[in-house]
Amino acid sequence: MQDLSKYSLAQLRALEVEVIEALKTQHFLSVSKAREQILHIARNAGLSVKQLHAIKAPSTAKKSAVKAKYRNPDDPTQQWSGRGRQPAWIKALIASGKSVDDAKA
Repeated sequence: MQDLSKYSLAQLRALEVEVIEALKTQHFLSVSKAREQILHIARNAGLSVKQLHAIKAPSTAKKSAVKAKYRNPDDPTQQWSGRGRQPAWIKALIASGKSVDDAKA
């Protein structure tokens, strides 16, 4: 490693440009090499490039919405699942001396 503390700001900026270009080149080369390896494996498995592109990744299971555990007794349209921050109406319910269980759905 070089001692960069002896470089001027202009020299460091020039070095930065060189490093960025070298990183781009190395990234391009590694992606190209990986692509060639993948194509080689696909050909050995009897797959064409067209078949390889047609392969879709398995879809991930979609997260379903969490059911509401609590409803505001004063306004049933306001609901809370019990996860995350407490809504203002729950905080007001607790501040009034009631329990969160009083709002169970």
